[in-house]
Formats: sequence, structure tokens, C-alpha cells
Amino acid sequence: MLFEAHFWDFAWPRPALTEFREHPEFTKLLAGWGRPGDRGVVAEEQQSRIGAAWFRLWTPELHSYGFVNAETPELGIAVALGHRSRGVGRTLLRALIEIAQSDGLPALSLSVSPFNYARALYESEGFCKVGESGTSWTLVLRLGL
Repeated sequence: MLFEAHFWDFAWPRPALTEFREHPEFTKLLAGWGRPGDRGVVAEEQQSRIGAAWFRLWTPELHSYGFVNAETPELGIAVALGHRSRGVGRTLLRALIEIAQSDGLPALSLSVSPFNYARALYESEGFCKVGESGTSWTLVLRLGL
């Protein structure tokens, strides 16, 4: 699913999955998964994984594109191509928001291209733009705890 999250735009050339698995950004995002602050949910249909969403806490020294601060986890989400625009992403996102609230987190952040169709989903769930990094926007959802 991480591959789908990275290559959401089909106009971009897609490397082979085996090649992408060696990319530093991919390995960084998965390294040490299961540490405190790592949470994820998976959507399944007929015993097939059709989507996933996750968040991680990062540090100022080691982070991804949507980093805001060490107390705000950055989330990622992906839905398999044939299952998009059917509410899977919204269900996954709401599940993560609920988990973050239960964990007592102050906010969630993410990085999204302003041209990514998922941006409308994030904004409809209350995420607001707080910055830009290269060609991506950083959005934050304050959890109001």
C-alpha cells in the first residue's frame, strides 16, 4: 500500500516494486515499524487487502514530508486502484482519527500534492493547510483534546 500512496498519479513513471523497496524514502518509512506512536489500520474485502492507513511519530532529525513536530504523527493512506472513490479511504481516515484521539494525540499531519484527488477528502474531514514543502502541502487536523 505504501507503493500506491507514493505513486497515486498515474502520469508518473512507476518503478518495479522490487526497485522501489530499495529506495531510501521507502525504507525510512518502514524502518523499525512498531515503535511507540506507530499505528495502522487495514481495509479488507473478501480476504484481500484493499487499503491501509497508518501514522508515525517522527523527530526533527528523522522525518517525512508532512512533519510538523515531534508530538504530531504524520499519516499515510492508500487505497487499491479498483476500490477508490467508494468510501474506503474515508473509513480508514476516520478510524485513524479515532485512534489518535484515544491515544491522546494533539493533532495529525500529512503531506499531499495540491493536485491529489485525496486532498478534498482530507479537507472535508477538517485538515487545514499549514505549509508547503516542494510540490506538496502539509495539512494538519487539530484533535482538540
